[in-house]
Parts: sequence; C-alpha cells; structure tokens
Amino acid sequence: MEITPLGFPWQTEDPFLFCVHHLDHYPAGNDKLEPAVGTAGRNLGNDFQLKDGWRMYHGQRIPGFPYHPHKGFETISIVNQGIIDHSDSIGGAGRFSSGDTQWMTAGKGILHSEMFPMLNQEKGNTLELFQIWLNLPAKDKQVEPHFKMLWKEETPVLNINNNITIQVIAGELDHTKAQAPPPHSWASNPDNQVQILALNMDSGATYTFGPTAPYLNRNLYFFSGNQLLINNQEVPSYHKIKLEASESFKLEAKDACKLLFLQGKPINEPVAQHGPFVMNTTQEIHEAFEEYRKTGFGGWPWPLQEQVHDRDKQRFAIHSDGKSEERDFITE
Repeated sequence: MEITPLGFPWQTEDPFLFCVHHLDHYPAGNDKLEPAVGTAGRNLGNDFQLKDGWRMYHGQRIPGFPYHPHKGFETISIVNQGIIDHSDSIGGAGRFSSGDTQWMTAGKGILHSEMFPMLNQEKGNTLELFQIWLNLPAKDKQVEPHFKMLWKEETPVLNINNNITIQVIAGELDHTKAQAPPPHSWASNPDNQVQILALNMDSGATYTFGPTAPYLNRNLYFFSGNQLLINNQEVPSYHKIKLEASESFKLEAKDACKLLFLQGKPINEPVAQHGPFVMNTTQEIHEAFEEYRKTGFGGWPWPLQEQVHDRDKQRFAIHSDGKSEERDFITE
C-alpha cells in the first residue's frame, strides 16, 4: 500500500505509537562500565549524534536513558545484541541481553532507566535494540505499572527450511504462540491480533504471510540487507512497507535480510501525546504532568539516575512483588 524510508524514530500505526531502532558499536569499557576511550567532545546529556559509531543518548557517564517517567502506554524493548540494565520506581530491576525482550506497562505512572553498561573490557560492546511503544486504551491507562521479561530461552523461534528464523515476540504465527504479554496489554486479548515478529532471512529464502482481517494495521520494517522482493516488487533497504492485511504477501530475500513485523487491531481512540505521557486528551496530559510534579510517581529508590548493576551480575529480573528470576549470562 505504501513504501516510505525509515527515520528516527520509525513511524508506526495504531495500536503502536512508534518504534526506535538503536544500533551502536560501543568501544571496550573500563572498570566503571563506562566507554574506556572517554566521552570528550560529546554533548553529554543529549548526545544523539553518531560520533565514532556510537551515541551516549542522555547518559553522562554510561550510555543510555537515565531515569525518566512514562504514563498511559507500554514500552517493549527487544535486544538483538548487547546488554541493558533496567531499574524502576516500583522496586523492579533487571539485566537482559541478546534475544531477550522486556515488556513494561507504564499504566498510571512509573519512573525507569535503561542503561547500556560496557561490560566487555577486551573488545567492543555492540548494542542493537528496538524500543516499541504500544498504546493502552482509555480503560487501562490507570492500571498499576508492571514489567515482564520474555527471556530468549522461552521465546518461540520458528526455523523454516533452515534459511529463515522468526522470533515470535507477540501473537501467534503458524500455530506457534508467543509468551503471554503483561495482563493489561492490548496484546493480551487475542481478538486484537497483535503480532510482533523478528525475521532473519538468508539469501534465497522465501516466506509467505497469509491474509487476515482487513481492519488490522500491518507494517513490515526492512532494516538490514540490500535486496528484498515483496510480491516480486523490489523494496529499498531501510524502508517501511505498509501492507494490505486482507491480502497475502510473499517475501523473497536476494541477500541476507532482517525485518521487523508489527500488526494489530487499532484502538481507535484519540491520542494526546506529550513527551513521555500518552493519554486521550490534552487536559489529561496536563493532569499527568501535574501528578508527576506532585508525586514523582513514587520517587526514585536507586542511588544513581543512570543506575547500573554489578559487573558480575548475570541476566536477572527482580519484580515489585519480590519475585526474582536468573538466567545464564550471555555475552556477544
């Protein structure tokens, strides 16, 4: 239906709000988990320039996003390469890595940080991730905050003809169901047919998506590779393809290609967005900022705004209810 170049962030459709693709080839780290080469000459606190192949974003010492608020929607952080440290205002914390996804419902309001610690001291610390914002309907914008880890080991991966892998992060594909999303997510109702898929296609691979309900929004993001055909039409690299949901489409990779697929039933409610808050009206946005000024969404329980965890910590998650999870450490 439409082919458009990918910007920063990527444009999405209801029920998704946007998607950001981060790819940074960070250098080796020092004993404080900072870039060993230092940060001289950077606009610290607001460094989005791809200098020497990497950015500090809002970090002063360590790259990433120090504590900041969210309200009224969900963040979905999918890691392709690298390591992310999470901390939040409801006592949650975690470290997750390649193949893992963190799904956080901001609901009535939460503070969190996402930092990129430089654990490797002998080699680089490449980081690649997507952060997707998924909207919440009005009835769920005031739910309690919640986060869930979708660990790599439990995330279904379809292996098709030994030349395609499809990570099923949300929804169902070819009778393969993703792990359950957080309970109040728009994706938690199967009728909303939310799908988030990460596709890796080798040269010569083909795959056909079947038709589905015509009212769904369906978009494909071709972010790595040079030659991809969709229904025999060549698609430029680093472009978004809007698809007609009621029609099938065939993908054919002429070289190695990587794609992200987003689908869902639109919420079809007004969207009022300002910075980190997504509500239904401008008045609700004003109220959200006033609430944040008064309460700080519970305050920040960690010693640092850009909180990172100990170097020797493996992948883990600590939830606000005290539940803890641990997984083997994965390095790249």
